[in-house]
Amino acid sequence: MTDRGFKPRALGEIAIRCAGMGKMARFYEDIIGLDRLSGADDDPIVFFRIAEGFGGHTAVLALFCNAATPRPGLHPTAQIPPETGPRSSLHHLALTVPHAEQDAVMAWYDRHDQPYRIETFGWVGWRGIFTQDPEGNTVELVAYHAAFKDPS
Repeated sequence: MTDRGFKPRALGEIAIRCAGMGKMARFYEDIIGLDRLSGADDDPIVFFRIAEGFGGHTAVLALFCNAATPRPGLHPTAQIPPETGPRSSLHHLALTVPHAEQDAVMAWYDRHDQPYRIETFGWVGWRGIFTQDPEGNTVELVAYHAAFKDPS
């Protein structure tokens, strides 16, 4: 192992470029349940709190309007909608929930007609509940439970 003098400890931010800011912001707030930190539905950037994070840096999800230039040169822009699905470089976004809350996730999705699928990853003991946001990005709410772990 190489001694670099540093080691990343946590994910600080995930940023998704969006075409429809209002629908995306409402999905992550109303369906996924993230707390909005800043930004209105029509702002060029909206931030959501995921978790406390590490070292005082709150872990956040940021939505960036693909056509806005809030900081020219730093944030790339495009007038065409970003790619989602199989042509996107983002495979999926996974957020952790306690195993005890996964039934509530599925019930919530059912109440809101939000399609989802379930997949178990026995090698690590995870179960993921996968859905899609309004622009087609896959969002997983994942939990660990010993019962999901493959026998050794």
